[in-house]
Amino acid sequence: MRRQAGIKRGGFPVVLRPAIFAARPTWKKSNRMTGGSAQDVAARLDRLPMSAGLWRLVLLISLGGCFEYYDLFMTAYIAPGLVQAGLFSARSAWFFAVDSIGFFVFSTFAGMWLGTIGFGFIADRLGRRAIFTISLAWYSLATLVMAFQGGAIGIDVWRFIAAIGVGLEMVTIDTLLSELVPPRRRGQVFAFNQAVQFLAVPIVALLGWLLVPLHPLGLPGWRVVALIGSAGALAVWWLRRGVPESPRWLAAHGQVQKAQGILARLEARALSDTGRDLPPIQASASVPPMRLSLADLFRPPYGKRTLVLSVFNLAQTIGFYGFGSWVPTLLIAKGVHITTSLQYAFLIALANPLGPLLGYFIADRMERKWQIVGASALVGVFMLAFAVQNNAALVILFGVLVTLANNWMSFAFHNYQAELFPTALRARAIGFVYSWSRVSAAFAGLLIGLFLREGGTGGVALFIAAAMAVLMVTIAGFGPRTLHRRLEDISYA
Repeated sequence: MRRQAGIKRGGFPVVLRPAIFAARPTWKKSNRMTGGSAQDVAARLDRLPMSAGLWRLVLLISLGGCFEYYDLFMTAYIAPGLVQAGLFSARSAWFFAVDSIGFFVFSTFAGMWLGTIGFGFIADRLGRRAIFTISLAWYSLATLVMAFQGGAIGIDVWRFIAAIGVGLEMVTIDTLLSELVPPRRRGQVFAFNQAVQFLAVPIVALLGWLLVPLHPLGLPGWRVVALIGSAGALAVWWLRRGVPESPRWLAAHGQVQKAQGILARLEARALSDTGRDLPPIQASASVPPMRLSLADLFRPPYGKRTLVLSVFNLAQTIGFYGFGSWVPTLLIAKGVHITTSLQYAFLIALANPLGPLLGYFIADRMERKWQIVGASALVGVFMLAFAVQNNAALVILFGVLVTLANNWMSFAFHNYQAELFPTALRARAIGFVYSWSRVSAAFAGLLIGLFLREGGTGGVALFIAAAMAVLMVTIAGFGPRTLHRRLEDISYA
């Protein structure tokens, strides 16, 4: 059997084609298991190696997230263009002024909140795959409409609608990835996923720098930046039709034959890619009845986890989006011209994919909760240093360091919160705890506008550092351990 190129054993993926099921499966009967329970399905998934075929599947999932991040971070890079066009104000005297950049950011995260908490349950009922593609088309089309709005109210409304799809997409990606990949490589998979997604940030930053001050094709530059993201996301929607449903979800909903069919193809592809027998199957913890409701999130053993992750998400977004969504505006507040601020923001944005890539090599060697604590401490320290710099090189340096620390924290916690809940409740649980980050980000956008007006960049930095301190105490003191543990062993413990 010819071994396909694409991945070194135990190393980083090299060649990743977008069609995991292109080849007809072949079997080595000694490795086949035909058990029909959810426990059997979980055990077969957990013994899969991270072969080239599985990495291709991860890439397909990550590509949609790439344009999701483009759409999300576009908020920061079109904001100066909205102000320049006279549609919005960077420093409005009224907290809830609809023509303020703070309210534009608020609209983004308010929509994401509704997407995570209001629609997250759909992925538990209808499946990961359907919601995975619907949400991508949703926010692409809504962003397309937003790009042609002529006033602040229309832009805010359509930004809100688009963000509902973005919030739902984030929940579904985390849920699907955690259910497909083996426990000993989950950290690396989430690091790779976030690296691909964060490639969108320097792209949108570059487009913002080059296009926002201009009128390409007779359109204001901010509209062109929005249209590019919408068109790209629709293209990825076509590519991602090859993403299968989660076998764990299928088995949990009684569709064991479908789950076995997908597992058969995954196992056959792993055999073809590696040229080796699959590892022996080790039984997972018993899976309890699948009839779980949202109320179970507040009962043992999930009540404490729900509280910890809700507090964590309230705090983490202040550091992550408080910097990432405001970089050009913070630079302008330091006296940097709009064109130069967008140039600096682009240079800082180049670091976004590097954080997860650097973290890839420790992602499955260091306990997840301590990665989150360490990264958040660095965010607070580097943000305070960023605020006091006036030298251009040092402003960029500490902006890069804040970005790297934020992205390390990001891939670690996206993995972490997906590990802590059972399959039957995972999407709803992620949606609920993650929704607090959307609430936080929505109001943080307004608060950062206030702190920026009253205390400048230093006031914003102190606000972010305080949020990071709350985050560290919460996770260090109360977060459970998850490293190398199987989902069923974690979520049903």
